[in-house]
Order: sequence, then C-alpha cells, then structure tokens
Amino acid sequence: MLKGAAGLAVTAAGLSHLPTALAQEPGPITVPDPVTTLPTDDITFRWVDSGDAKSFFWKAFFPMYTEAHPNIKVDYQGLPWNEIQKVVPLGVQNGNAPDCFQIPPNVPPPMAYSEGWGAAMEDIIPDFEAIKASFPAGSFVNGINQFDGKTYAMPLTSNRRHGSLLLYNREQMTQAGLDPQANPFTWDTFREAAKTLTDQGDGEYYGLIFEGGQTGRYSEWANNFARLSGLNMATFTGAAPMDMKTGEFLFMAPEIQAAIELLLAIKDDGSIFPGSASLNAPEARARIPQGAASMIIQGPWNVSQWRNEAPDFDFGVAKTPVQSQDSQHFVHVGPGGSNPIWVYADSKYKEVAADILAYVASLPGQTAWASYVGVADQAILPEAQAAAATDDAEVLATNAIFDEQVRLAPDARVRNPDAGKIYEAIVPVQPDFGTTIQGIFSGQISDIPGAMQGLQDAWNAELERAIGAATEGGATVSRDDFVFPNWDPSVDYTAEMYDAL
Repeated sequence: MLKGAAGLAVTAAGLSHLPTALAQEPGPITVPDPVTTLPTDDITFRWVDSGDAKSFFWKAFFPMYTEAHPNIKVDYQGLPWNEIQKVVPLGVQNGNAPDCFQIPPNVPPPMAYSEGWGAAMEDIIPDFEAIKASFPAGSFVNGINQFDGKTYAMPLTSNRRHGSLLLYNREQMTQAGLDPQANPFTWDTFREAAKTLTDQGDGEYYGLIFEGGQTGRYSEWANNFARLSGLNMATFTGAAPMDMKTGEFLFMAPEIQAAIELLLAIKDDGSIFPGSASLNAPEARARIPQGAASMIIQGPWNVSQWRNEAPDFDFGVAKTPVQSQDSQHFVHVGPGGSNPIWVYADSKYKEVAADILAYVASLPGQTAWASYVGVADQAILPEAQAAAATDDAEVLATNAIFDEQVRLAPDARVRNPDAGKIYEAIVPVQPDFGTTIQGIFSGQISDIPGAMQGLQDAWNAELERAIGAATEGGATVSRDDFVFPNWDPSVDYTAEMYDAL
C-alpha cells in the first residue's frame, strides 16, 4: 500500500444545511447497527474539527446518531484553525481534550503521536484492517498517520486539491470589464484588477480580502503562488518549501520572495479590505457575499459554503494568478489523504468514536459524505465521490482546475519507512514560515531576504538535528532520503518511480 502511494452544538436534524447545488439528490445518511458496545449512561461526546463544508455532513449526521442512541448527545464544534491551535493542545494538556479532533497545522503528526495525543484505530475499531484495505493506495502511511505499526489518524477525504483558488463576486468583476475564467490573471493583471475594483467600490468594497489572522494562510499564499508560477516544490512539515529533486529548502527562491512582495504591493495600493490582518478564513469568506470585497484567495470549501449560506450570491471560480501564462505548473500534495481525525487517547468514549468512524469510512458513509460536502472536501473513496455528480458550473470549474494543476509528490516516508523517525524528531522552527510572512505584512520585519535566509538556515539545522536523533535511535536514514532525482513535477509520482531509485 505504501509503495502504491503515487461551532456549534448539534440539536436538530434536517436538510437545511445541505448545499443548494447538492440538495436535489442527497445521498442517504444511515445509522447502522453499532460495530461495538456503546455506553448506556447519558453522555456527551465531543467532536472538534475545522468546520467549513464538513459541517454540512456532521450537522445532519450527529442528530440522527442521537436519535438512534438517545443517551448519546454530540457536541460538535467546527472551529477556525487558529482556535483549534488553542483548544486542542490545551485540552490535551489539561486532560479534557475533545473525544475526536483534528490536530493543529503547527503540530506535526509524529509529535502528536510521540506525546500520546491519540489512540490507535486498530485498538478501538473492529476489523480495522478491512477498512484500510478498502481505501485508495497511499491513504495510510508511516510517519503521516501510522506510527510503530498502528494507525492514529483516519483520513476522511482526498487531498488532491489546493487552497488558493481565485473566488470572486461576478457582478463586480463584470462591471469592471474583467473575466478571470476566460482570461486568467497574471500577477500584474491581478494587482491591477484589485486596484480597479477598489476604485470602482469607492469605499463600499475593496478589490481583495485576506484572512491575515491565520498565519498558515500567509505561507499557503507564498507557496502556491510561487509553485504555480514555476517553482518546482513540495512542502516539508511546517509548510517549509522543498525541492524534491535535491532535498534542499527553497525559502530563498526568487519566486517565494516575489509572491510575498506581490501581497505587499497589493496592500500598498490600498486594495486590501481594511482589517484583513485580524480576520480568520471564515470571517473573510463571509464578507464576500456581503459585498465588502470582490476577490478572495481560498479553497473549494467556499463553493459549498456560499451555495448553502448565500444561495443568491453570483460568484465565479478561477485559477490562481501566476507570474506568466506561458507555461503550466503544478501544486503537489503528498500521500495520506486529508482531514485526518484523531481519537483522544484518554477519551472515555472510544467506542462511540469507533462506531462513528467505522460508518464514515464505509462506502455508504462516504457516499453520504460526498452528497453533503461536495467539492469542498471530496470523499476519499473515489466511487463514493463519483456518485455525487453535479451540474453546478462552479463545482465543475473547480474540479477542472484541480485535475489540471494537482499532482502527487514523492515522500521520504514511502521510500524509506525509517524516515518517519525523522518526522517524529522534528521540532518545527519558530517563528514559522507563516508567522514570518505575517511579520513582513505587518511591517515588523523589513528585510525579506534576511528573514527567508534565517528560515532556510534554521530548517536546515533542524532537519540535520532530527536526522541525527533518528539515527541515534536506530533508524537508517540520511538527507538522501529526501532526494528524488527522477521527479517529474508534471506527473504523479508512482510506485514505479520509487522502485527506479
């Protein structure tokens, strides 16, 4: 399988949360017989994830689960990532973490494992091997969601996507004489469009809104703008850009620095919605249908969110702006799926977690997921996603963009399972990439090359230290594990390519 890797408490059911584009033929949610013995006392089961379109499924499923098991109430909270970054680690520290949760982006999975955050799926879900066998190859990978022979995170969705689509108010864009679907923006025309739209808004709306309160969005901006503009890279843990041909970090790449300078230039033009620096992603997204800004750089979850929450809002989806339209470039994702759910190691209700996860990982559960969540977080089982066909033009446009742009990158942990020990030893550099760019955006850091050189030096030192620690622990690893000379960024990295090394 490894080689094949190429907030709100829920109290009522109903279909009101279903995205309008998918509401015609929703896949049925069923609550099958429990796979394990459930508690008989009255309990409250707590689930925390990053919300967004995932909540459409959970807000329909959890009330039905309580209806089937009246003694089990579910407290579901879909939180912004910066809130998860506070709530989950503090809960673990205090011994009262949610029963199921997503880990924060700044906590590498090996760190969560080594610090004992999670319970092994094999220990709580009956016949878990059958579930694993039903998932696409590469869904479960040592060092990503498996550690020491057991699985600690269940990936529920595919990760063949990226979070840097250009989404926009079609009416305002058309009024400005622009059509980024028909004529995709370069960086220059994107900047010009932001200024034109801001001038057109005359104080009522701005060209661009940005979720500057979430540090991870700064690093995603820099990484995706850079690689779609020609920088062949994947991301190491902590969003650190890495050249997978050489295993070298790329903080000093001209494309990275140019992407940061583009964000600063749009800010200097006065084209960014005031207060963007303090907004989280949901807050920024919600202001687009309200008419506060014309454009936002976010992900496919916006499509489902807007269809659900603002059904009359006319919006478009287009490609990420690039430096030049002369060539095609790609975003690279690794194995292991997306939206991994952890079961708290000290949860008193692991049986409930096991029962819920077993259903959502099944073909019926994944089919229902695909119907409720749609393009935003696609089901990890391809046959389930195929059942959620749609004629929504923006969903189809989003799928087409990802088909064209997203490729599977190589991963050291697939090549050498011992490399997982490197990730377990890694202590992410602080301040991280996103926080550093946030400091540049706010004016606290003025020397961009110096800041990028500092990150590059720190990450090189930390990777060497982690390799040494893994070696001392008995692992057979080296920096060469991160060097893939046969990497072709334009195609998926396949099992045959690993074998050819």
